[in-house]
Amino acid sequence: MKKTWSILLTLVLSVGLLAACGNDDKSTDTGAANGGSEGSQDKKRIALVLPEKIGVNPFFALMDEGLKKAAADFNVEVKTIESTDPASIEQNLRTAVAEKYDLIITSTFQMEDALKKVAPENPDVPFAIIDTVVDLPNVRSVVFREHEAAYLLGAAAGLATKTNKVGNVVADDIPIMHKYMTGFAEGAKSVNPNVEIFVNYVGGFTDPAKAKELALLQNSKGADFVAGLSAVGDLGVFEAAKEKGFYASGQDTDNTGTDPEHVVLAQLKGTDAVVYETVKDFSEGNYSFDIRDYGLKEGGVGLTYVTHESKTPLNPFIGQDIVDQLKVISDDIIAGKIKVTNALEQN
Repeated sequence: MKKTWSILLTLVLSVGLLAACGNDDKSTDTGAANGGSEGSQDKKRIALVLPEKIGVNPFFALMDEGLKKAAADFNVEVKTIESTDPASIEQNLRTAVAEKYDLIITSTFQMEDALKKVAPENPDVPFAIIDTVVDLPNVRSVVFREHEAAYLLGAAAGLATKTNKVGNVVADDIPIMHKYMTGFAEGAKSVNPNVEIFVNYVGGFTDPAKAKELALLQNSKGADFVAGLSAVGDLGVFEAAKEKGFYASGQDTDNTGTDPEHVVLAQLKGTDAVVYETVKDFSEGNYSFDIRDYGLKEGGVGLTYVTHESKTPLNPFIGQDIVDQLKVISDDIIAGKIKVTNALEQN
């Protein structure tokens, strides 16, 4: 009898031990799937908190693309958190902190107030903000010299126009948009002192219908080229250009392929590249809390056909002769021979 109980006890202990080993294996597999296994515990976790939904805004879509590319190249775990309305912005930032992300990246003036609250409350959490400056000891700020690319765009418009009248359909009358308008005006006037520039404000970044209405208005006044400076609103500018047969440009990404007959240029802004570089620095241990400034020299901004190649054939309205002149102007800006006004630095 004692021998029987001894055998049974041995069997029970053996089964229990096997079951325990089986549970450990399962836990490790689950951890690996969630980025939490022993092999992936060292993975850095990075969150991108956006002030609005990505939608069709190329600015935020590019940021998300840059984050995903960095995740693959640097073996980091990433998450993009989209805010559905202004009220959710601060809460989303706090959620990223609560979920203990190693680095939290955010973007634009829309996030400034929330970041100025959350970052000081969490001094050990590293943050980055793109497209504006928040001067705090645990925040890296990344800005662009958009005025340099806008100068090239304005020069292109000034050289190409046949009516000496061009337009700007601008998202809103806010300081950062004056970087675009001032640069554009300086570039246009530098090559064509007689050019007249119409400026109208949409009142927001997501209103194609209003942007289209303003582009049609500018065209009715004689503008044969209208620069879309209104984010998602640029889609309305493109529609107007197609309907009335004038020429237009877009922003941030190369959107000339949407309508090569009428969308002839794009002012570029490498939000994907700066997110990628931010993640790269952090993952490689080179992260610092400072202001990073990207312009023509660094490849952070540019103009299709001039600083960046395009898959869309060059439209005759612009032509190679104008592109060649713009390349010289770009080189002069990089060399410091041409000083473009930064409207944000004006008193």
